[in-house]
Amino acid sequence: MTYYRYNALDIAAYFKWTSMPSETERTYLDLVFQMREQILARPLSKDFETFVQAVYREMYHLWARGFENEFSDINLIAPEDSVALFCDQDFIALESYMKLLSMHLILAENLPYVRINFIGLPLLLGIEGDFIDYEKNVAKAAEMLHLTARDNRGYDFNLSLGISNEPLCLSLQNDFRKELFGPKGYRIKRTNDYEEKMRVLREKSTREQEEHDILHQAAEKRRIRRPVLPAVNLNQETPGAPVPPAGSERLIGAPALPFVQTEEAGESVPLQQTSAVPLKDDILLPPSQIDKKR
Repeated sequence: MTYYRYNALDIAAYFKWTSMPSETERTYLDLVFQMREQILARPLSKDFETFVQAVYREMYHLWARGFENEFSDINLIAPEDSVALFCDQDFIALESYMKLLSMHLILAENLPYVRINFIGLPLLLGIEGDFIDYEKNVAKAAEMLHLTARDNRGYDFNLSLGISNEPLCLSLQNDFRKELFGPKGYRIKRTNDYEEKMRVLREKSTREQEEHDILHQAAEKRRIRRPVLPAVNLNQETPGAPVPPAGSERLIGAPALPFVQTEEAGESVPLQQTSAVPLKDDILLPPSQIDKKR
């Protein structure tokens, strides 16, 4: 017999239904992926990151349709015009609810059963079909999801014969439980791959930060020990050098011009040298006589 395998929508609906904190979602996704051979649909069991992205996408669609927590309408889980997979079409809400219970029994730690009152469940889910058909669909859903029922005294209860007026204890089948959890039959804490990856990344980040701090401290020590050269004052006057008059400041690096003392005003004016070769008549004459001659 072919049993039901869960898809991304089922897992996303369980996360929303249980109001799972965002910091633990990745841990449970890794736990589901570890049991992919037993419970996941084949396309989702190929790559972990593809599986995670598919679940997050369905969580967004559920939120957009208004399914946010356990008090939301179960009918909002399945999209409009969707087809029921193992229940009748009129009982698609029952199919969604039974998948939530089955996922809860798989993912909850040390949970032997859940107590359900199937008599009042149609009112809670808004099911309007015949009660006889409802009982048949309950038995069909339990068979497809590896579920079994017991009464209050612990005896097996055959759901195909009808539903009891008292609450029933719904649990996973023993063979399926051992296939999932081993001989003990209950989920125990495994070494989580995601937590191990996060631990390795944290250690690597700590080592890189320590190396960065050591290099920064070494650079600071070298900077402190480096000798500081005295500053050079470009405006400092050289002893014995002629002092230029006020208003004759020049830019640093501009070519210096010789100063000539005029006889009339007694001021120093720069001598504009137009040529590097002196005139013939001015070779042996001082500057003052050169001006009188001209």
